[in-house]
Amino acid sequence: MSFRATVLTLYPEMFPGTLGISLAGKALEAGLWSLEATQIRDFATDRHRTVDDTPAGGGAGMVMRADILARAIDAASPQNDTRPRILMSPRGKPLTQRRVRDLAAGPGAVVLCGRFEGVDQRVIDARQLEEISVGDYILSGGEVAAHVLLDAVVRLLPGVMGNEASGTEESFEGGLLEHPHYTRPQEFEGLAIPEVLTSGNHAKIAAWRRAEAERTTTERRPDLLGQAVQK
Repeated sequence: MSFRATVLTLYPEMFPGTLGISLAGKALEAGLWSLEATQIRDFATDRHRTVDDTPAGGGAGMVMRADILARAIDAASPQNDTRPRILMSPRGKPLTQRRVRDLAAGPGAVVLCGRFEGVDQRVIDARQLEEISVGDYILSGGEVAAHVLLDAVVRLLPGVMGNEASGTEESFEGGLLEHPHYTRPQEFEGLAIPEVLTSGNHAKIAAWRRAEAERTTTERRPDLLGQAVQK
């Protein structure tokens, strides 16, 4: 069974968007995964198709209603659906490559895109939504974050990348940022490719790449060093 993604959104026209081109788009066309964008307003009950209301306790903005979201989630993900239910939220746990790999190994995901000030906590609790954040910043809504999540997952699905090693030899896979890359020409504006990379000595090349990955991680993301896998 291919990876099946269902996105619940107020803007289904935003999908597939970037997910319809490049690796993800080719994989979508080939049937390696599927994508359905569902309009949340279809589950509203009034003639204005209202999905939000003022926040309890007062305050600015509007909050997405629990009853309408519950109907949308239940329609997209019945009780026998084993796919995780995810809410893209700035207060969620940071998205990691480990979580991406776990999702890629599963049957798919139901992704709820929040809007306005947020989502009624009761539907988060009642439908056991996993809140995931793509960074410490605020977006206009969860749709762009959903694109990030699904792009990261889809590229790891079997058959999507031409060279499967590409998914294992890159930043975060071993707990380190990736080493620098070089290609022709041999010299560019007075800068040469490091000699070790053209030496043909694979052991020395591997050692150099590991050392460079550790150096880059130490300089830019020292918080990752404790997670690094020794090779």
